[in-house]
Amino acid sequence: MSFYEQAVTYGGWDDSVFDQVSASDVERALSKEEINQRDYFALLSPAARPYLETMAKKAQANTLRHFGKAMQLFLPLYLSDYCVNICKYCSFSADQNFPRRRLTMDEVEKEAKVISDMGIKHIILLSGESYQHSSIAYLQESMRVLSKYFSSVGLEIQPLEESEYEELVASGVDGLTVYQEVYNYDIYKDIHVKGPKKNYKYRLDTPERCAKAGMRAVNVGALLGLDDWRKESFAAGMHAAYLQDRYLETDVSVSFPRIRPHAGSYEPKVDVGDADLVQAMLALRLFLPNAGITLSTRESPELRDKLLQLGVTKISASSSTEVGGYSEPDNTQSQFEISDERSVAEMKRVLKSQGFQPIVKDWQMI
Repeated sequence: MSFYEQAVTYGGWDDSVFDQVSASDVERALSKEEINQRDYFALLSPAARPYLETMAKKAQANTLRHFGKAMQLFLPLYLSDYCVNICKYCSFSADQNFPRRRLTMDEVEKEAKVISDMGIKHIILLSGESYQHSSIAYLQESMRVLSKYFSSVGLEIQPLEESEYEELVASGVDGLTVYQEVYNYDIYKDIHVKGPKKNYKYRLDTPERCAKAGMRAVNVGALLGLDDWRKESFAAGMHAAYLQDRYLETDVSVSFPRIRPHAGSYEPKVDVGDADLVQAMLALRLFLPNAGITLSTRESPELRDKLLQLGVTKISASSSTEVGGYSEPDNTQSQFEISDERSVAEMKRVLKSQGFQPIVKDWQMI
């Protein structure tokens, strides 16, 4: 049994399902020290919107208890933009016409030096989903370069088999980010037009294969805007809870990326407002007090500064979503537009001004 049986149920709910929650349901949830699945559902409902301030205070206390005032900084490093999938919402989709690129090992090292000089020691490697261009051998070769510069290297690439993750763990990779994109099965099938990514269940089971392979950290989430944000946030939170319950040695975290402008004409189904994002993050922090919450540069500087106090444990800064974008900026297609362009040094100053300790290294690969 996998999380699949639950996920297809959540995605099939009618959008009005949360309207059944009452204010008393919300108040009951907020009166508890530990909340259950039903309470989490209530805190995502429209009835919980007037209680955001109370939720925020409890979320801050939970975060301080489990994570202190530490905030980890990381950067994404794009290795390749080749992709075999056709996805309606992505700039790297195979039907987008632009010059594709994959970094050579010399270029990987060039990017690594630029990032390392910023003081960052944790990175995530990203690529389009092409097994040919992001093969195990290529990733292992990249790790021989990157291990000289970074203490922690994660992946956000095409889903792999458990045995392949084991090979990458042996090479020094210690984390995986994989977004289901959308938990609603019907929408998933519609927006993933062609390619291996159409296999909903294989992608959904990816974090579990990764955990079984011994990966230290796993990050899941939904791309908010593809379906009702409440249903999607609930499904992502339940996915994280499923992983936490079964893989006690795996550090599980959740991201709440909102769809951003990209090459192509796809328009999000749902507008996810700032208050919606805040509610989703607060509900997750109260439901899973020891899960990490990652915040990317998709969001504006003003909003990111406000969100820092609401349960975030890991943020990116000075990010590039282009292949080779640190050493040769604006040279190729970006995956999506970023909103917060502040430097690592600037983000450190912001964090310190809010009482946080910026962490650039809290793990060392063997």
